[in-house]
Amino acid sequence: MSDNKSHYNNQFLGEPIKLPQQPQVVPASKAKASTTLILVAVLGPILGAFVGASAVGGVLPLLSGSNTVTVNNPGSVNWVTGAAAKALPSVVTISVSGKSSAGTGSGVVLSADGYILTNAHVVTLDGATSDVVIEVKTSANQIFKAKVIGTDPTNDLAVIKAAGTGFSPIEFADSSKINVGDFAVAIGAPLGYDATVTAGVVSAMHRTIQVASSAVPKDGGSSLQLWNNGTNAPPVNLDVIQTDAAINPGNSGGALINDKGQLIGINVAIATATATSSQSGSIGVGFAIPSNVGKRVSTQIIKTGKVSHGLLGAFVADMTNSDAAASFSVGAKVEKLTPNGPAEKAGIRVGDVITECDGESINGAAKLTAAIRSKSANSKVTLKLTRNGKEITLEATLGDADANN
Repeated sequence: MSDNKSHYNNQFLGEPIKLPQQPQVVPASKAKASTTLILVAVLGPILGAFVGASAVGGVLPLLSGSNTVTVNNPGSVNWVTGAAAKALPSVVTISVSGKSSAGTGSGVVLSADGYILTNAHVVTLDGATSDVVIEVKTSANQIFKAKVIGTDPTNDLAVIKAAGTGFSPIEFADSSKINVGDFAVAIGAPLGYDATVTAGVVSAMHRTIQVASSAVPKDGGSSLQLWNNGTNAPPVNLDVIQTDAAINPGNSGGALINDKGQLIGINVAIATATATSSQSGSIGVGFAIPSNVGKRVSTQIIKTGKVSHGLLGAFVADMTNSDAAASFSVGAKVEKLTPNGPAEKAGIRVGDVITECDGESINGAAKLTAAIRSKSANSKVTLKLTRNGKEITLEATLGDADANN
């Protein structure tokens, strides 16, 4: 992976992101916690499928309604109706319980025998525990016990296996072919309202957001405890799709689909306008992990129980056009290279400014980190960089970021 030396935004009320007026990014989840833990959930990261319950001392119930698309007037059926009807049977609601807290989120069915893709923060209760009890509810109102197969906190994804058969797998689309302006539908259980459909468009591609890690401490303890290095688990950078389809707490792990009902992303976070509350709903800025990343990660987890991540072997920092505090970042400047690492072998030098990775514009260290970490170990990437005012294109074979773990 590329090592990001840029300063992290430490206001982790979920998933902070650098946007105008510093809106907060919070998970599209709904955390149901005991009274003593609600404050922790609100002030700490509440990602994806877990949002602090607003009723003090209470737990918001799962609000069930019609779980199928009812067509009352066939003459006015539109693309949303068709897309939702196709994908709804492939989206489940997930209930997760730990020793002292619980939450609900969403998931996407991968196979008829019950493999389901969701967010890692959903099944670890925002990184609080790996010891959880999981149930999934289908659109046909069937309820099954489930277990965690594997998690990938680096991409905030996880695979669980439900103890049942006859599930309806989602159809994947190629997320590399999505255009800004394409129609998009989000499906999940926002605020506990399961089987909810909201529509919009793809607002942006390759947006980079920084989220609190959902990794459980290696000793299996609580994320409220410190890791071996004396700090909390470091945040992670995600390369995501931005959409204005309404995404709210409870949507985490659910589906973002195209107008054909095919999966284009896994809903993961929303931006909120206030820094004082992580409970805000959608303001038209939601984020989803691209389906291609979800497919790669889920395939590796099902086959091996773990996921590999690319390593570039370069310490990078934001490169700006000036020293002004508000100056825009225009690339990732290489400050140090790992001896004999992938970057050095590819011909990258200290002082180079990386501006593109596999056709994706790189405007800073965080974006390069997200781009590299979303790829598997030993992948080949094409990098564009500037050196002494000249543009150079190089190919690098990534290393394995998890080799020493």
